[in-house]
Amino acid sequence: MLKTPDNAVGFKEWSLVCDHLAAGHQALILRKGGIHEGRSGFQWQHRAFFLFPTWFHSQAQKLRSLPQGAQVNFGPEEERKRVDITAFAELEQVWRLTDWDRVCALADKHCWSQEVVRERFEYDEESCLHIALLRVWRLPQTWSLEYQKAFGGCRSWVNLPVEGLQKLEGVRPAIEAEAWQQLRQDLVARLGN
Repeated sequence: MLKTPDNAVGFKEWSLVCDHLAAGHQALILRKGGIHEGRSGFQWQHRAFFLFPTWFHSQAQKLRSLPQGAQVNFGPEEERKRVDITAFAELEQVWRLTDWDRVCALADKHCWSQEVVRERFEYDEESCLHIALLRVWRLPQTWSLEYQKAFGGCRSWVNLPVEGLQKLEGVRPAIEAEAWQQLRQDLVARLGN
């Protein structure tokens, strides 16, 4: 059961990945971090958040699969007029992987191409990825926000209007409970607690 958070925050992720998460095709996020993450690097600062879709003109070519009916042509981010949010997520478990073989063992659990995953893994002098298991919930209706300049830039987190929390009434799980528990058990078996 979803527990409503105290504030509305968005986690920025590629639009097509948000589509995969909302459709229940995956429940993982592989994150290195944005440019503006600070000296300590990327951190999971929030336990519950809206999935905030970002535009990246060539993201379709960087994925192994596309969600059915997904938009694949994106204009420049600065030309964006609205942001359509369709899902909310709860952070269930986090792993920090520094072993490339363990990262590769997750290939069947996400949509990114191996080249993108390697690029993220080897982003700086410390090769690692933050892997997050999410419990994703589909909103009953799309939450359409006017795009603001504050949403832009290479950062992972954006503050959203608090009235967005009302959009959580009537959410449905992207992956039903039994299938999600099996997925979680499989990941714990592969990655440990």
